[in-house]
Amino acid sequence: GCPLTPLPPVSMAIRLTYVLQDWQQYFWPQQPPDIDALVGGEVGGLEFGKLPFGACEDPISELHLATTWPHLTEGIIVDNDVYSDLDPVQAPQWSVRVRKADNPQCLLGDFLTEFFKLCRRKESTDEILGRSAFEEEGKEVADITHALSKLTEPAPVPIHKLSVTNMVHSAKKKIRKHRGVDESPLNNEVLNTILLVSELKEIKCQFKSAPSDSLTYKLALCLCMINFYHGGVKGVAHLWQEFVLEMRYRWENNYLIPGLANGPPDLRCCLLHQKLQMLNCCIERKKARDEGKKGSVFDRSPGGTSGDTGRGVDHSGDNPDKEKEVGKSWESWSDSEEEFFECLSDTEDLKGNGQENGKKGGAKEGNKEPVTIKPEGRLHPHGKLTLLHPGEPLYIPITQEPAPMTEDLLEEQSEVLAKLGTSAEGAHLRARMQSACLLSDMESFKAANPGCCLEDFVRWYSPRDYIEEEVVDEKGNIVIKGELSARMKIPSNMWVEAWETAKPVPARRQKRLFDDTREAEKVLHYLAVQKPADLARHLLPCIIHAAVLKVKEEEAVEDISSVKKIIKQIISHSSKVLRFPNPEDKKLEEIIAQIMSVEAIIARARSLKAKFGVEKCENEDEKEDLQRFVNCLLEQPEVSVLGAGRGPAGSIIHKLFVSAQRVREKLRRSGSSEERRLNVGAVSDFPLPTGREVILRTTVPRPAPYSKPLPQRMYSVLTKEDFRLAGAFSADTTFF
Repeated sequence: GCPLTPLPPVSMAIRLTYVLQDWQQYFWPQQPPDIDALVGGEVGGLEFGKLPFGACEDPISELHLATTWPHLTEGIIVDNDVYSDLDPVQAPQWSVRVRKADNPQCLLGDFLTEFFKLCRRKESTDEILGRSAFEEEGKEVADITHALSKLTEPAPVPIHKLSVTNMVHSAKKKIRKHRGVDESPLNNEVLNTILLVSELKEIKCQFKSAPSDSLTYKLALCLCMINFYHGGVKGVAHLWQEFVLEMRYRWENNYLIPGLANGPPDLRCCLLHQKLQMLNCCIERKKARDEGKKGSVFDRSPGGTSGDTGRGVDHSGDNPDKEKEVGKSWESWSDSEEEFFECLSDTEDLKGNGQENGKKGGAKEGNKEPVTIKPEGRLHPHGKLTLLHPGEPLYIPITQEPAPMTEDLLEEQSEVLAKLGTSAEGAHLRARMQSACLLSDMESFKAANPGCCLEDFVRWYSPRDYIEEEVVDEKGNIVIKGELSARMKIPSNMWVEAWETAKPVPARRQKRLFDDTREAEKVLHYLAVQKPADLARHLLPCIIHAAVLKVKEEEAVEDISSVKKIIKQIISHSSKVLRFPNPEDKKLEEIIAQIMSVEAIIARARSLKAKFGVEKCENEDEKEDLQRFVNCLLEQPEVSVLGAGRGPAGSIIHKLFVSAQRVREKLRRSGSSEERRLNVGAVSDFPLPTGREVILRTTVPRPAPYSKPLPQRMYSVLTKEDFRLAGAFSADTTFF
């Protein structure tokens, strides 16, 4: 017969894939709820004033182990339904990939999402809580005096029990339109459990939120939890209503609001925080004024006065028409028609002083006041400076502080000034409106330094506008001569006009630059009319700020490089979006989605670390290898296992499969007798492979025996539902 060409050798590569779904080292991702706790009976054991974190379900659903034999010779192995020579543990190559749960439920993301939904609600607080007439009932009023005491720590206030109880009880009577009499979105116990947030480190960024130890920040966190766990939008409206009542009580009874920085509103913070700071400023001024009426002089500056305490001034004098004409152009710029003077009733002395002021107030010669006026409102001498004409020591006066402003008031003021136009008259009006503080300081200076002139005031108030130079007098002596700067000598100079208008009135008897009563009522009205959606808009930057802090805190424990980069991007993006008021919803949703993605990554990392026992590993080298392996699983689609089934990670994976097989066998034994009969035999360490992949490679001459030998390849994959076969064949085309 014809000679047969020997068949070329065929090389095989086999890959078997095993799927692990039963995680026997499954860990509870959150602390189990405390059923006995008042408000801690939720998943995660959360407290008021803190944001939750982590997944409520396992964020890793499956582990896929691929065991590979890259070079096998045909005919040396047997692999069928009954018997197989392919032992996964002996495979030279292992690789692992994990299947992540799609959109796992995470607590922080849920909190942010639900709070953001509040921004789109349209109902007002009254519509949510219901409005009804105040019906009197014979029931005992529950004592909830300290409902917000923990929210406003650390400054306990001796609040009279009956008044606060009645006040809040009256508010609760409004909440009975859409529900039963005794039903309330928030019960007293929940209100009493509103705690303060623990201190956290600040983020060095331009978040327009509030400091992490401020009342506004803590209020935002409490409202976020109320919205999620305790009544939703009704609970938010209820808590806000009681918060506004507490603010009004503090204003009316001169109790400062704790958790707010001293001083004027911080324009770097959100508008709601600025409003609360403004209210605190009003309480401070009112408290100081009320104390002054009891015996102290009302003054915002440190120190006391050397003048007549508690005495006012009669501005009528001997020539009331002239006084009225002179002062009208300045006093007419007040926003209110009322004149707020802090005067007491020492009428005889007031009359005497007023007559002197009236007679001499219009004297312009030398811009001086007569020295017969008794000095009032002195703080302390200004070094060695003396008045130019009388030669007496120059005293720094006690002055009023300028009115604090929130960003919305500044914007309104800017709009008013802009509407005056660019004409000369408009510029003059604008200058007058902006010079109320200057006029007040001039009047205080005149009262403290009788007989002074404009040059004396400029030397204290604006030293650069008083120019001194050495000159030689008639006798040949060198003397120092001074004069006002060029800008002070311009015709119709505002300083000169204000000086001529100013009367010698100490700060305590001047019209208030800052009407704290009106401003406080404006703030309280602003707070009262806020809808839950408006409130959520104001506080959302604080919630995002707190969420970023929480993510940053949790990431520091896990130390994942990819997460650090994402957090930096979140901070940069949030700083740009939250720096301005009323950011777009789409951009806010992007920030929330980024925070949720980071939370999911950290939750997956913790799940894998628990499953691979990273923290339990005592060998430091193995622990580092396992940590690196877990990080690679998070960032790469498939990761090779060093040492295959004999390495540290491979041994753990092997144990996981063995545990899963044992549990499956126990379930089979607990089944019917027919199932037990069908499953008699030894328990394998691994389940049946879910996928088999085989690659056949050889080199043969084609299409003729004398053709050049070329590589040929065939690939097949077999799963329960699928079988595929693919070939890649090459042929010599030199002579064909």
